[in-house]
Amino acid sequence: MPEGDTVYLVARRFDRAIAGKTLLRGQFRVPQLATVDLAGRDVLSVGTVGKHLFTRFSGGLTLHSHLMMDGMWDVYPAGGKWRRPGHHARVVLTAADVQVIGFRVHDLRLVATEKERDLVAHLGPDLLDPQWTDEHAARAAAALAADPARELGIALLDQRLMAGVGNLYKCEIAFLLGVTPWTPMSEVDAAQTVALARKLLLANARSGRFDQSTTGHFDRNRKNWVYERTRQGCYRCGGKLLVRTQGHDVHRRPTWFCPKDQAGPYPEQ
Repeated sequence: MPEGDTVYLVARRFDRAIAGKTLLRGQFRVPQLATVDLAGRDVLSVGTVGKHLFTRFSGGLTLHSHLMMDGMWDVYPAGGKWRRPGHHARVVLTAADVQVIGFRVHDLRLVATEKERDLVAHLGPDLLDPQWTDEHAARAAAALAADPARELGIALLDQRLMAGVGNLYKCEIAFLLGVTPWTPMSEVDAAQTVALARKLLLANARSGRFDQSTTGHFDRNRKNWVYERTRQGCYRCGGKLLVRTQGHDVHRRPTWFCPKDQAGPYPEQ
């Protein structure tokens, strides 16, 4: 599932392409919205809350969408050839000079703009919220620390505590904290964890790049400390990394860590 900064960058590209323009066509290719046509409406803005994307139209209407594992919003010149199969298109928004296509986007819902917050009321503070304050940080830290026995990696992926962290940042945050993702929250500084998570997501959101870096480098073999570095080894010490599964059912994720540089428990297999 994309990280919060990826969704943020998708929304920013979407917004720059079509915000302020009037739709000539606004078609949905999903049963529940198949009869809706947004033609004639102006696109006001595109924004995010955590990993949720909101497209706002004139007339007080908002489209909610989620990328999940395989969704994407692509931008094309009007009449341009799509890079993805047409049968994957779920939303087609066309203005005079541009098309924005939602391929395999999920959780599509049209709601009154004034009600859109109801769809994300369950989320914790958004790490990329432009109005972020110390109160947001304190609330996220308190939520992380509320269950002392909970594993760090599981807590980081719980969007109800703070919104935006995915599996890549989960692994990298644990590494930078010097503990394994299976370390209980009682042994982790929750405030430090929140600050680090926001710092990493914000840096990549500001970079404008979709290939996230947690090391400050964007070379393919230098971007991350442990995530997906099974062959290369730990970026800090060069030692062999281990990868184990963390979570259950749909929440299961492969989890990379360095047994030398990260203290704490982890599964043997």
